[in-house]
Amino acid sequence: MGGNMQELGHGFYWQEMEVGRKFKTIGRSVFETDVLSFTGVTGMNELLFNNLEYIEHESPTGKRIAPAVLVLALAEGLVMQGTLQHTGMAFLGMELDMKGPVVIGDTIHVELEVVESRAASKGNRGFVRTKNSVVNQRGETVLVYTPLRMMKGRPESA
Repeated sequence: MGGNMQELGHGFYWQEMEVGRKFKTIGRSVFETDVLSFTGVTGMNELLFNNLEYIEHESPTGKRIAPAVLVLALAEGLVMQGTLQHTGMAFLGMELDMKGPVVIGDTIHVELEVVESRAASKGNRGFVRTKNSVVNQRGETVLVYTPLRMMKGRPESA
């Protein structure tokens, strides 16, 4: 590539993740294929996900819901696209709070706020914690999680 050509999609360095900084991802709809593929791969063959008769008569929503861990995985995909490419080093832990169901056909996005940002004791890296709120098309927060990540620092020559 040319010397001054910037690569699109590059994530942020930890120094760029100042406490209080906020981001919003693009949206993504949740499709039946997502739920079927996810439950098939993971073996999560729960009646709430794959039995239409049970869903209609026994589910609290009466609709086909997406597993919470699928919603988390989709949210992480949205977050990674815009903030972590080339700069994310490790996912170190999180707290998770499910606030409401996500059903097939919902469109979700993630709203992030940096709540912690600090240098690591060694190496050109730091720790960043965000509060990630997964929000549906009705503006309802359906999931909140607070990942702590190790992220690369700006290149030494910058």
